[in-house]
Amino acid sequence: MILECGCPEHYPDWHNQDIDLGGQCAHILPIPMLAHMPMSYDSYLHKQREEIGLLELKERWPGMALMATGAFRGKLIRLIENSTSPSRRIEYLPRPFQLRGWLHPGDIGSIRTPVHEMQLDLLDLGRTPQELYLSYITCTRCYEQRGGHKTLLLRRWVDSPTLKKRVKPLA
Repeated sequence: MILECGCPEHYPDWHNQDIDLGGQCAHILPIPMLAHMPMSYDSYLHKQREEIGLLELKERWPGMALMATGAFRGKLIRLIENSTSPSRRIEYLPRPFQLRGWLHPGDIGSIRTPVHEMQLDLLDLGRTPQELYLSYITCTRCYEQRGGHKTLLLRRWVDSPTLKKRVKPLA
């Protein structure tokens, strides 16, 4: 279910876990960015929800959108049930698509420290950090009723044999 404000009612418990979303069907919508900040974020979320509804697709976690940023262009990703839709926005995520999740009890202004810690943890395990995905679990309208701001941080990573050789094994 999606709350009235558009936030997900339920979201996966991916805090401090590694998840492989490789081969997962997804609806991917490009979104304009300016210096890594989304422009018209809410309207693009609404547009994506409308497209998924018009295509009669079912989301795995309704309302949960992953956002990848870029200097001028980013993307919104919503995970959907496997589909044979002819839509150009339906894609399957590449294999492997390994992510490290972290549920951050704050908003975008306070993610620097957890992102840095997550990156160091990945490096200590011999993994190379890739792009960062954000999923806002609460918005400015519902965060007070739902226990404060919540942002799910997802850092994509790949195994690095060279880095694993350099990292001392933990005893």
